Amino acid sequence: MGMSTALLTDRYELTMLDAALRDGTADRRCVFELFGRRLPGGRRFGVVAGTGRLLAELADFRFEEAELAFLRDNRIVSAETVRFLEDYRFGGTISGYREGELYFPGSPILTVEGSFAEAVILETLALSILNHDSAVATAAARMSIAAGDRPLAEMGSRRAAERSAVAAARAAYIAGFSATSNLEAGRTWGIPTMGTAAHAWTLLHDTEEDAFRSQIDALGTDTTLLVDTYDIRQGVETAIRVAGTGLGGVRLDSGDLPTVAASVRAQLDELGAMGTRITVTSDLDEFAIAALAASPVDAYGVGTSVVTGSGTPTAGMVYKLVARQGTDGGWVSVAKASTSKASVGGRKAAFRTRVDGVATGEVVAVAAGFDELDTPAAHPDARPLQVALVQHGEADAAHLGPEGVATARAHHLRVREELPVTALALSRADPALPTIYEVSEA
Repeated sequence: MGMSTALLTDRYELTMLDAALRDGTADRRCVFELFGRRLPGGRRFGVVAGTGRLLAELADFRFEEAELAFLRDNRIVSAETVRFLEDYRFGGTISGYREGELYFPGSPILTVEGSFAEAVILETLALSILNHDSAVATAAARMSIAAGDRPLAEMGSRRAAERSAVAAARAAYIAGFSATSNLEAGRTWGIPTMGTAAHAWTLLHDTEEDAFRSQIDALGTDTTLLVDTYDIRQGVETAIRVAGTGLGGVRLDSGDLPTVAASVRAQLDELGAMGTRITVTSDLDEFAIAALAASPVDAYGVGTSVVTGSGTPTAGMVYKLVARQGTDGGWVSVAKASTSKASVGGRKAAFRTRVDGVATGEVVAVAAGFDELDTPAAHPDARPLQVALVQHGEADAAHLGPEGVATARAHHLRVREELPVTALALSRADPALPTIYEVSEA
């Protein structure tokens, strides 16, 4: 067990629980759904990320004595509700999209089923994790598409809160990045780590040559030397003179990158270092990466832009009650009806339609009133999108830890191949796939 995550919760969730325990509705069976009404930032698709983190945090969603004392001392809920929370364990069911899956407006990314009492208080935890991680993963996927076969390294830890940095590295890796500079992300999630030296290393030494020689002595000739602390052309000449033509790589962190990269490539080739790689790391986003597609760049390092969602720091997902049991025991579809924030009620099953292997639509089958819902057999030519994540309170271990991350990464790269070519463009546009609702009758 780790540190309790139970107070990573908005107060109103517990005050609703308190009132529901008083009026007898706390035990009503409910279906909550996590989804996005739209794709923010004019993105053409979204990437689900954070699922494995949520399942791990759910295991620690326990009200221990310190949490209970805070609720009691601050009179947030009644003494009866404090007693209820002493034994709280989520015992319901969660299904949803696989981590790494693509999503579109209205996609039922997560479906949480249980009593109102046990499901309602998961709202903030679920949203804070999936909104952040999915925003990062969506931005990272766009960068990965722009980079093509060239590897991407995530190196934005200093531009995010310390724990958000670890989560961002995880999300970026799932969406196609190949490594991170963050060591905690490497330890916790099994992500390859990278990094050699900053400008401070060169400035520490009396000369650039001294710095390069020392780095080569410590790390070998396959290392990457940062050549733009002073004069780039002189830095490249010094790097090859010190390391030889077998130098692993040089890194550029400033200047007009297309021009500088071309000049450095030509210089390296003239010096006989045809195999020395060029990595660029200066304020890159997906647009800058795309602009470098024709340049002789071998790898990219991305910082601020990826960990902040490249201008879209949240996925804008919501967590809504979509069905509940009525007083007669039957199911009732419920939904918010306000014009700008209307939602679709009912438990849902989702499928990705494809033609010749190319995705054509997001079909969401909705049960208006139900005991059973559409099964995948109802859409034999479509790919079912939901899997069981939690059964009777127990998370499927396949989604947890480094193994879960590796599985999510492989799944993402596989399903991204289904996208129509129009989805790969970086300009603002409508979602690449339409969301089609199929409503069954009770």
